[in-house]
Amino acid sequence: MDVVTFDTRQNLIGGEWRQASGRETMPLLNPSDGQRLADIARSDAADIDQAVAAAREARRGPWGRMTATERGRLLTTMGRLVLERVDELARMEALDVGKPLKQARADAVALARYLEFYGGAADKVHGETIPYLDGYTVLSIYEPVGVTGHIVPWNYPMQIIGRSVTASLAMGNAVVIKPAEEACLTALAYARIAEEAGFPAGAVNIVSGTGEEAGAALAAHPGINHISFTGSVVVGGLVQAAAAKNAVPVTLELGGKSPQIVFDDADLEAALPFLVNAGIQNAGQTCSAASRILVQRGVHDRVLKAMAERYTALRVGPAMSDLDMGPLVSARQQEIVRGYIDGARQDGLEVAAQGSIGKDVPGGGYYVPPTLVSRATSDSRLAQEEIFGPVQVVIPFEDEADALRIANGTDYGLVAGVWTADGGRQMRMARGIETGQVFINNYGAGGGVELPFGGVKRSGHGREKGFEALYGFASLKTIAIRHG
Repeated sequence: MDVVTFDTRQNLIGGEWRQASGRETMPLLNPSDGQRLADIARSDAADIDQAVAAAREARRGPWGRMTATERGRLLTTMGRLVLERVDELARMEALDVGKPLKQARADAVALARYLEFYGGAADKVHGETIPYLDGYTVLSIYEPVGVTGHIVPWNYPMQIIGRSVTASLAMGNAVVIKPAEEACLTALAYARIAEEAGFPAGAVNIVSGTGEEAGAALAAHPGINHISFTGSVVVGGLVQAAAAKNAVPVTLELGGKSPQIVFDDADLEAALPFLVNAGIQNAGQTCSAASRILVQRGVHDRVLKAMAERYTALRVGPAMSDLDMGPLVSARQQEIVRGYIDGARQDGLEVAAQGSIGKDVPGGGYYVPPTLVSRATSDSRLAQEEIFGPVQVVIPFEDEADALRIANGTDYGLVAGVWTADGGRQMRMARGIETGQVFINNYGAGGGVELPFGGVKRSGHGREKGFEALYGFASLKTIAIRHG
């Protein structure tokens, strides 16, 4: 299916669409059938050099001279253009990533919302006046850091570009985007929409290629003033080490092993859709996926049975079939997830239920059935490691103290959900869980564009989304004026 109307083999550098300096390309594969979907530029350090130079020139030119109000209007215009192209962008994302069409459409709508939010926020970043010595006026102001680099993963290209790139542009920075080599069509589309909206040349630059070549060059580039990275703990460590050589701040979002905690007094009918959907959305390839379901013993069997019934009804197929779940993004990811499921069986854990893969799915697609596992201990591999696939493990607990012990007993701390009618318990758990976000009697809060997002421990540091993200792309300057 031909859904791309532009040349995907080009980078946008300084307002010009051009091939990689080495003129090499690499294929994008459709996860639903394993076939070539498009080709993209295979860029290297030379292309990154050009993009950073163009971004720095833009900061000295028309883009750097724009007022916050003017920047906001450009972002708001982009948001309108995205809404006009929701269906087109959704088809691109579905075919590129493998997620069902309805999920891809929700991502496109979310991208528009990020553009609207940061378009409106651009001229709302205020400094302060500080009471000080007699004869002085002291104030603080926020300024752009300069040029920001954005290494974007393959699981949610539109949403992650929306929350990181758009926030940086709102603050007046010029950006260089390195999208994932597995899925980057909507990232390229974002750059084209920015052009159409009227962004000056060099404000938005995008360079595709591998992480080892283009991504590493961007992370280590001395002309970058801030790096935003979403991905694995291992690669995040490499990015931070490279940026540290240039004393450059880094925002890291590195994944999680997020729990949903269900107490005896929870409204189970309300909880069940969240318990399941938060584990299988985008085939579980979500940093905030609820991969651990902690259930108090009094309702454990009931919850497990109800979740198993829902799992058995789940249907898996090609992205454009728009079922409950699509394929994983790649053959490598499929192999990893299958290994976890096979390992669970070998370790004596019980596969309580699995969804069904359609009999007519293309043979080359990267399909894995959503899998619910029980009889796991909190220290088992399946309960400790980020699987990044549609696998959830159900773990019983005794009381609040036991729930907190299990919830906090991993290296991660990104998101948690708590289901209870007890108001005191809600606050005790929210304060006690070591994580960046806690949802009480919900999970995800409908996407939460306005809600600061990020983790603790090995889930990373810094915050994206919400107004808080703007400060991460800003430098605080203090000015002290002596009178007389």
